[in-house]
Amino acid sequence: MTGKEIFALQEQVAFFNDQQAFKQLFRHYYTGLFQFAAAIVKVKEVAEEIVGDVFVKIWNKRSTIANISNLSVYLYVSVKNQCLNYVSRQGDASIMDLNQLDVICGELVPNPEDLMVASELLQLINKSIHELPPRCRIVYKLVKEDGLTYKEVAEVLNISPRTVENHIAVAVRKIAASLNIDFSAYNKTSSFLSK
Repeated sequence: MTGKEIFALQEQVAFFNDQQAFKQLFRHYYTGLFQFAAAIVKVKEVAEEIVGDVFVKIWNKRSTIANISNLSVYLYVSVKNQCLNYVSRQGDASIMDLNQLDVICGELVPNPEDLMVASELLQLINKSIHELPPRCRIVYKLVKEDGLTYKEVAEVLNISPRTVENHIAVAVRKIAASLNIDFSAYNKTSSFLSK
């Protein structure tokens, strides 16, 4: 879903109390938000409740949803804050470290085009994604699977966009290394083009 389509749905919800538009937003964001919450709170039911509560609060204040310029960041930050509140109420008042997050990245599922790719290659890619360091894996998931921009991920995780870029670079290098892909030719070409 494009940013324009999401904003159009936000306006439908805000101005016309459109429940179908709200359901579309819910379906679009739920899985990514749930996986993000589950990585923090470590309890499936609590993660489901937190994400549900965030959407209930949005529905209750639906007249203001059109004022949210970036709904993705707003939702991820809201879920993160609710999760951290839950964690602190449980007696673990320590600041949540991204290295503690055990986010589950989605599996690459072959579509008709992917059927030509050997299943061994897909397994190797999935294995290398799951072996990424936790901090790198959550950044990879938010960027590559949930479609957030580097700037949005930086806002959600309170890190710089440059740090997000570095994590993605590390992830790509590690995945490429596991596939024995040599980026040295690309690096020479890109350095030549940047001159």
